[in-house]
Amino acid sequence: MNKRFFGFKGVAMVGVDIGTVGTCAHYHSDVDIAGLLCARCEEYFACYQCHDALRDHPFAPVAKISAGPAVLCGRCGPELTYQEYKTGACPNCFAPFNPRCEIHEKRYFC
Repeated sequence: MNKRFFGFKGVAMVGVDIGTVGTCAHYHSDVDIAGLLCARCEEYFACYQCHDALRDHPFAPVAKISAGPAVLCGRCGPELTYQEYKTGACPNCFAPFNPRCEIHEKRYFC
């Protein structure tokens, strides 16, 4: 397990073989930089597979309507809301997020 610290408040992203911008053993393209919040353990993970490999419970999705943070930008570090994440790029550094993550949206958001 690797734990990488990012951003403005020292918020961590957890994952297996985490890269310098939040890529992991499972997803490692240039746009796989979003850390997703597990609603149960309230930690950011590089992906649901990393979470499930490292924790003893399944990944719990965050409510889409939540006003709180749900995603961590691996490029520059701020916590983002679901609405900010869904614009397709970080509003701070403009790094694009992987549009194919939408395939797994129901795992991350409800």
